[in-house]
This record gives sequence, C-alpha cells and structure tokens, in this order.
Amino acid sequence: MFEELDRRTSLSHNQLKILIAAIIGDALEFFDYFLIGFVLAFLIGPWKLTFGQSATVLMSSGIGAIIGAFAWGWLADRIGRRVVFIGTVLNFSIATGLLYFTPDNGWIYLAVMRFFVGTGVGGLYCVDLPLVQEFMPSSKRGWVGGLVTCVIPLGVGLGAVLGAFVGSDQWRLLFAVGVLPAILVLLIRLWVPESPRWLCRQGRYEDARNSLAWALQVPPSSLPLPTAADAGPPVTSNWLDLFKYPRSLLVSWLGNAGAQTGVYGITLWAPSLFVLLLKVTPQKAAKMMILLTVFGFIGRISFSFLAEWIGRRNAGGLLGLGAGLLTILAGINYDTELMGVSAFWLILAVAFFFADGGFALVGPYAAEVWPSHLRTSGMGSAYGFGGIGKIIGPVGLALIVGSNNYLKPDVPLPQIPLAFLYLGCWFLMAGIVYFFFGLETKGKSIEDIDRDLNAAPALSTTQVRQA
Repeated sequence: MFEELDRRTSLSHNQLKILIAAIIGDALEFFDYFLIGFVLAFLIGPWKLTFGQSATVLMSSGIGAIIGAFAWGWLADRIGRRVVFIGTVLNFSIATGLLYFTPDNGWIYLAVMRFFVGTGVGGLYCVDLPLVQEFMPSSKRGWVGGLVTCVIPLGVGLGAVLGAFVGSDQWRLLFAVGVLPAILVLLIRLWVPESPRWLCRQGRYEDARNSLAWALQVPPSSLPLPTAADAGPPVTSNWLDLFKYPRSLLVSWLGNAGAQTGVYGITLWAPSLFVLLLKVTPQKAAKMMILLTVFGFIGRISFSFLAEWIGRRNAGGLLGLGAGLLTILAGINYDTELMGVSAFWLILAVAFFFADGGFALVGPYAAEVWPSHLRTSGMGSAYGFGGIGKIIGPVGLALIVGSNNYLKPDVPLPQIPLAFLYLGCWFLMAGIVYFFFGLETKGKSIEDIDRDLNAAPALSTTQVRQA
C-alpha cells in the first residue's frame, strides 16, 4: 500500500492540510516557549534579578521539555500520534495563559509555570514531525520535515514584534496571547487523521487504508489492503528497545544535545544580553531579535533543501561548523562595532543561519534514524536528552559570567567571550557527531530505513503480536 504513496510526485490537498496544521503548531509552540526571553528583558531592572535567578526561570522549561519529550513521545507510540498532538497543544497553551497571573517579583511562579510550558513544547515537537513524515512520499520527506520546522523562527519573530510594541508594564499581555494556540486543536480534529503507519503497526489495516486514502484523496478500494509486509508485524513498543540501536542513540542524542545547548543558550539570553551589553531598551532589544529570526528562517529553508541535496550527514556537519565558529567569533567581538553597528549583533545574526537554520535537519533527522515502532519514542528520547541543553545552555552562561551578578547595564562582563566559546563548542560537537557517525537516510523510504536498522538487532524485547 505504501508503494502507492512513494510513487506520488506531488502532495494532495489533504496532505497539505496535515502539513499546514503541523507548521502552525510548531510556530505557535515556540512562540510560547521563547516568550520568556522577551519578558525577562522587561523584568531584569524592576525585579533586580541576578543571573542565577534568571537562569532558573530560563532552564525550568528545559527540565519540563525533557520529561515531556520522553513521556509524550512514548505515549504517541502507544496510543497514537493524533491524540497526543492534541494533548501537547493544550498542555503548553494553557500553561502559557496561566503565566498572565504572575505576581510582581514572582520569579519562582514564573519558573514553575514555565516547567509546564516545557512539557507541552517538548512533546509536540516529538509527535508532529513523525506524523507528517508518515504521510509523505520518500522523495519529499526531508524537504517537508524541514519545512515544518522553518516556521519556528517566525514564532520567535512574532514574540519579538509583540515585545517591541508593548509597554514596560504590559508584559503580561504577551502571556495572554500565548493561550491562543489552543485554537489549533480545532484544526487538528478537523484536518489530521491518525497515521496510517501507526495504524498498520497496531494491526488496524482497514483503518490504515482509510487514513491513507483520505490523505491521497482516492477511494479506499483503490488501495490494496495493507498487511504486515507493508509496515512490519504488529508490535507493542518497549522503551528499552531504544538501546538496541546504539548508533541511532549516539547520533540523535548527542546531535540534539549539542544543537539545543548552543541555540537555547543564545536565544533565551540574547534579548537580555542586548540590554546589558549594548545599553538598549527592552523594546529595542526585541526589535534586534527580528534580524536573528530572519536569518534563522532563511537558514531553515536552506537546510531543508541542503538535507536532500548534499545528504543528512554533510548538512549536519555544516550546521555544527558554521554555528560553532560564528558563535565563538560573536563572543570575541561582544564590545566591537562595525561602522557604528554592534559586531556582536551582526555576527550572531549570521550565526543563526546555521544555529537556528540547522534545526530543519536536527528534528526530522532524529525521527528518521529510528524504526517505525520506536519513531516517536526514539525522537522523544533524543529531544528529551537534548533538552539537557535547555538547562546547561542558559545556566552555563550564567555560571561563567557569575550567577550572583545582577543583570545591570553598568556591570562589566569580561567573561562573555568564554561563555560564547562554551556555547560554540557544543555546536562543533554536534557537527562532528553528524558528519562522522550519522546514518545517511537521504532518498530512502521509511520501510527501507526500517529494514536497514533491523538487519542487525533482533526484536528480542519487543512483543510481536499475532495479527
């Protein structure tokens, strides 16, 4: 049955609906996630926050994302992609809306609620990409997977635009806007069916055929009824099976850890660092972030095509090398100007082409290197392990600069070059892992990848059910 899907050279109207729902979901979830970076720029003065307190607020969502990625990813393999998609959207949007009620000087409340935002964001990212990939032909899987992530900078950019125009005492309105993604649940219920490949794995062959027929906009009777040969025998996923694929673990876990540590360390701190280092207002800092998001958006589009053009391994190596070297260069030039313009700001913008743009590869590739019965569990584990970067990125910078230092524009910060060397080395590590240890999935169908991955390890702990 899936051979018919792979023969398609264009996407149907219904496949585009699935793609659009995932695109909107990713944009809005990361709008919610990165709002805190803009809000913090408003609070550092009035609340007299230290680097340590601010880092606690920033890293709390990272802790939540680790738990959410593991838990929601495992659930998506057990109970289905669609219901988990809906659950994660409600999770992060409601938690963001509750941040509207943050009391004055309530940085602990911020940290607690950001934990719950993180659980939803970590989960959605690990289910929507595999769901989209399982509806797409092999020839478009890399490009489409990258396209889903392309809009994430637009979510950050939306936060930058709103942050640039709200008053200094109106930052709570940003969180009120953050509840709007809950409306996306209606689109998911109307547009997104359950994955046909997941249904096949459950032995629900008639439902799988109906799902794929809807996506391809053909009568179900025109497709052959799938069998175990189409997507493998029905199985019950066992989380311990992840450790039977050591190369998949190495590439997806360390690749995510390196990329997330670098990009979250920069993105969450950047608005506040612009205020501190460049002596600008929070509104001006938000406007400066727009340039970074533009470069990130262009980078994501570029890496979506690069993944198909030069392959996943080469694209991953390029991501790590470009982002790592430019991040280090930005830190060295944190107090330098080029024709009256901050070199720190300009170099960071170019670095975002690789650092943020490379996530058009990081997410989709982390799903591709796992077999079908472990796809969301594997991607969730990778994103969850990489979520350590959401903690050690912002906290690492705070510890290097001095966690007890107050966030004040008149405090000298000579440790900035060392802090950005720290973040840049994480990018370089990710590039090395992708280039030297990556599994090349370019041009392979999901079934081909499954056969390659299962050629060596046996499904000893996986329970194979009789259809």
